[in-house]
Amino acid sequence: MNQKQPAVNTDFDVIVVGGGTNGLSAGCYLGMEGKKVLVLEALDKVGGMASSGYLIPEAPQHLVHPCALDMMSMRVHAHVPAELGLEQYGFKSVELAPGYVYLHPDGQSLIFWRDRERTADEIRRFSARDADAFLEFMKVIDLFLDIALPMMRVDPAKANLGVKLRMVGTAIKHKALKPELMALMTGSALQAARERFEHPITRSAMCALTGLAGDITADGGGIYYALLGFLHRFGVGRVMGGMQQLSNAMQARLEALGGQVLVSASVSEIVASDGQVKGVKLADGRTFSARAVIAGCHPRPALEMVTSGQIPKHLLTRIAMAPANAKGSGPLKVDVALRGQISLPRFEAMRGDGVDLRNTCLMIGTEEAVLENFAACARGEVPTLPYITVAVPSAADPSQAPAGQDVLYIYPPVMPVNPNQGWDALREQVADQVIEQLFAYVDGIEGQIIGRRIEAAPDFTARLNTVNGCVVHIDTTSMRSSTMRPAHGLGGDTLPVAGLYLGSAGIHPGGGVNGMAGRLAARRVSRYLQKTRR
Repeated sequence: MNQKQPAVNTDFDVIVVGGGTNGLSAGCYLGMEGKKVLVLEALDKVGGMASSGYLIPEAPQHLVHPCALDMMSMRVHAHVPAELGLEQYGFKSVELAPGYVYLHPDGQSLIFWRDRERTADEIRRFSARDADAFLEFMKVIDLFLDIALPMMRVDPAKANLGVKLRMVGTAIKHKALKPELMALMTGSALQAARERFEHPITRSAMCALTGLAGDITADGGGIYYALLGFLHRFGVGRVMGGMQQLSNAMQARLEALGGQVLVSASVSEIVASDGQVKGVKLADGRTFSARAVIAGCHPRPALEMVTSGQIPKHLLTRIAMAPANAKGSGPLKVDVALRGQISLPRFEAMRGDGVDLRNTCLMIGTEEAVLENFAACARGEVPTLPYITVAVPSAADPSQAPAGQDVLYIYPPVMPVNPNQGWDALREQVADQVIEQLFAYVDGIEGQIIGRRIEAAPDFTARLNTVNGCVVHIDTTSMRSSTMRPAHGLGGDTLPVAGLYLGSAGIHPGGGVNGMAGRLAARRVSRYLQKTRR
């Protein structure tokens, strides 16, 4: 997309700070109401965590996704791209089949198909008891989603009586499952796996999946099994042409509505006085006025940018202490350009059913490894056992690499945020370790690397203006949901500065590429503007 800067006015109805998918979503929804919107993005293109580009100098034709890749969350909230009409602006996604596959060190594999019965058949290859337990467990997960999903789609600051009545009806209808649901919501993901499953492959697969959401030993982490429910209800998708196509489509939609986008526009201050937002000031000194401002970036730097003295000190303290990779672990990202293509002959031969394992998301990590990774990170140490997710974007979309070549998306989800030796000393060494650990699982990497790109927590922090490299802004816990996200007093539909709104993954309903937080912020701003018409 042509990023030439347009001529920009200085007076708007709404200014959005941050051009990620939530910021763009907010802008689009407000633009559909005829509001005059400006989106400001500090980087040289929109997208934030939902971006892609040719970022490996040695491999200028290998497309890299530096953060998000899979489309699961937006399939959960598919009404967002439909409401915005993004397909008319170049957005196209396809479903992966299968979506996720667990690889065990012994060469066995367990596929998480979208069809739960088919997934149960996978588990039955290891344990008939586990297969039956899985289908029973899915009833509990279904109940959790039936209660949680409706609330994820509304403003938690409103009464939502109709939604709550339906939730009560659902709970009453399935009251026999209430004890299991309470155990899931209050216990850990590890506890849920050990309670139900006996075979090490089944348990390891469940730990590897839920570890993507957080510490599997944490109380309340049972809710991480929502990932399993999402897999079976909505499937996993990929954006054709790369994740940047989604963000570009949102920008194009906004501009078609009359909105404006400025990139390379770093905001230094959200200007407010007398408890009222006035606009923003850029690092280069330019100023823009607006009746409302939406912070589509992490809530902490957003509130710290507000004119000094306008946000009460106790609220600044709360947001400063809001958990962001609080257990000391966060992801590492390694993108690798290959001169050939990867394969998984050992796993495919053991399966013997002809399933192409290239076209999926692969999870590597035993129960022991997942536990070791979280424990090591809490000590500031680099884990020694492999816990890695890896995907081949060029398998689902061959346009993302030259013919006969691959680009690898390597994502170890649990690495130390602040290792004792520091990432500057460890970055290359740890990337070597992770890639070498993959040699035991994936053929076609060793000796075939053209170039690579590495980002650890400090790199995510610097590039994306997040905190502790936390890609979901605020850790996903039961205490940081609904109006408690990001913190008490900051998750409702008003802030101490009138006309200022949060609108990122740091508010309800949380992380994931889906645009829902932006949609929520837009609705809150719309109500505010109606009440304060000039």
